[in-house]
Amino acid sequence: MADQSFVTLATNDSYVKGALVLGSSLRNHRTSKRLTILITPHVSDPMRKVLEKIFDEVKLVNVLDSGDAAHLALLKRPELGVTLTKLHCWELTQYSKCVFMDADTMVLSNVDELFEREELSAAPDPGWPDCFNSGVFVYRPSIETFNQLLQLATEKGSFDGGDQGLLNTFFSNWATTDISKHLPFIYNLSSISIYSYLPAFKVFGTDAKVVHFLGRMKPWNYSYDSKTKSVKDTQDPTMAHPEFLNMWWNTFVTNVLPLLQQHGAIKDTATGVKALSGLVYSLAFSCGFCREEEVTEAVSHMSISSPAQSNPPPSPPPMSSEERKERWEQGQADYMGLDSFDNIKKKLDTYLQ
Repeated sequence: MADQSFVTLATNDSYVKGALVLGSSLRNHRTSKRLTILITPHVSDPMRKVLEKIFDEVKLVNVLDSGDAAHLALLKRPELGVTLTKLHCWELTQYSKCVFMDADTMVLSNVDELFEREELSAAPDPGWPDCFNSGVFVYRPSIETFNQLLQLATEKGSFDGGDQGLLNTFFSNWATTDISKHLPFIYNLSSISIYSYLPAFKVFGTDAKVVHFLGRMKPWNYSYDSKTKSVKDTQDPTMAHPEFLNMWWNTFVTNVLPLLQQHGAIKDTATGVKALSGLVYSLAFSCGFCREEEVTEAVSHMSISSPAQSNPPPSPPPMSSEERKERWEQGQADYMGLDSFDNIKKKLDTYLQ
């Protein structure tokens, strides 16, 4: 239907990769709904061109950030402040009803039946069941609701510093008023291991329709072996279901990678980067030259770049490690300078000698 749409959000080029897999999975399972993505100015032009090949509408929005360092520190997830940008989804009033899905989700079957639900329908959060998880929810676009959410964010903020705390405060009757707005957990299946979760997964997991890659480590942070068609050396004790990771990467390689190559959104050295990624991890941690999260962020960005330039720009002024890490997380790595593939390779060669 033209007046109903799946909606997602990408705030940088890394999350674009997730959104492209999500969009491809929806297409592969023959959704009849439109696909819309909200993007921020941090998304590069080549990536925008690729998004236009999979999504019906690519809408540029400004960044909304809670700036709530205290609550985000409790979660150890400072990057979640920008998730308030998700609120722009209520501005899509050309649609009568939408289903929002985070860019780190992937559908395993057709889920168009979600549009039969009403606002605000969502699945319980695995860590706090009296709250819903905001990675997948059914809603009705409304400028009035958007303005009310902004007012609530300004006056009271979010109890977790991100969109989930704010939305649970706004839709505070979700837990008790209408059970029909509680989506079955199969529509937002956590990919990480939680106490008592595995036995339930054995019973209900085969019916899963949407998998959600929760946590800091995202599918695009891992190294993939195209020959075995499997993720290599995950070394992540919380990743309880690697088969979902393999499915994500199979979709990426089959549907997304050709588009990235076609539109110049990925370097020719991408294959070399992937081959070295496992080495990056082992050398980085054994030599202690950077923290784990910095390495995973680096691996997630190394293969993505703006088109090559004939005259490389001058080197930027020196920046602190924290400033450099922040630029990585915002999708603003210095691909042509300090963070170029050649420089990364030189760093590896130093440790190999």
